[in-house]
Amino acid sequence: MARWVLHVDLDQFIAAVEVLRHPELKGRPVVVGGDGDPAKRGVVSTASYEAREYGVHSGLPLRTAARRCPDAVFLPVDRGVYEAASDEVMAALRSLGVVVEVLGWDEAFLAVDDDDPETVAEEVRRRVRAATGLECTVGIGQNKLQAKLATGFGKPAGVFRLTTATWFDVLGDRPTDALWGIGAKTAERLKGLGIATVGDLAAADPGVLAAEVGPATGPWLVRLAQGRDRSPVSDAPRVPRSCGRETTYQHDLDDWEDVRREVVRLARRVAGDVAADGRDVVRVIVKVRYAPFTTRTHGRTLEAPASGPHRIERAALAALAEFTGRRPVRLLGVRAEFARDGA
Repeated sequence: MARWVLHVDLDQFIAAVEVLRHPELKGRPVVVGGDGDPAKRGVVSTASYEAREYGVHSGLPLRTAARRCPDAVFLPVDRGVYEAASDEVMAALRSLGVVVEVLGWDEAFLAVDDDDPETVAEEVRRRVRAATGLECTVGIGQNKLQAKLATGFGKPAGVFRLTTATWFDVLGDRPTDALWGIGAKTAERLKGLGIATVGDLAAADPGVLAAEVGPATGPWLVRLAQGRDRSPVSDAPRVPRSCGRETTYQHDLDDWEDVRREVVRLARRVAGDVAADGRDVVRVIVKVRYAPFTTRTHGRTLEAPASGPHRIERAALAALAEFTGRRPVRLLGVRAEFARDGA
């Protein structure tokens, strides 16, 4: 394993790309999402730091973003441009001659053996800026977990090192959802067990926690809170665990026969994606977002792994049948989970 792991995270990536395309927007609140029309339904993909000061963030409905920040500039999502910019960033990282594990458009892990990781981090920032004009933050750690969390303390456009020696000084008194992998629901559940901080969780008995949250999850949560992570940085191509399609409707679907037809349509599109991928599916999940903004999901596990469109469609309809509420619907989604290892 490399001596150091660097986590590179592009600052406000999509918004920053748009500002490079439209220099006149520099310093203004910029919101990217949907087709760029805040009068229509859609959600924020990203917001510039100036827009975030008004409480605008990813996943927020565009209409809400417009109310919070009426002076914001709204732009449509331009996926091809962001993918091209991301490719340039990753090429700049690979030019360092290190192992690069791509996590998405705007972030990656690097395995570094240098004695001075800060110098490498500054070189990363220089190369990314020279190649793309974009700024990034670099977190340094002794493992991927530490590096990932370090990035948050270096934002924006900085470098921060987090190690085993400094872990509890930095994180010990913070709530458990400060950890990568713990969300609000898990944090609330832990709080109900008397575990409020990272330090509390690190000191918890793994066996006792296993009895409360599961034999694998309990010990994993304790290791997480202790800053331990043995997963290596790997440049192997990422294999998606699922594929899905979803649609936000500009007008609510009030008739559940229409909902059923839309689920069938989405399931068929997913089946086409599955066929192109060439792997079998083990589970199909349907997402329903009721008006105004309540989201629920149900899934159906296939009796045997399959890839046929009829099996995926039937599973989606079976999952849809689990929804007892017949309220108006603003968004539908269908997602297929692949069998592990192509099994």
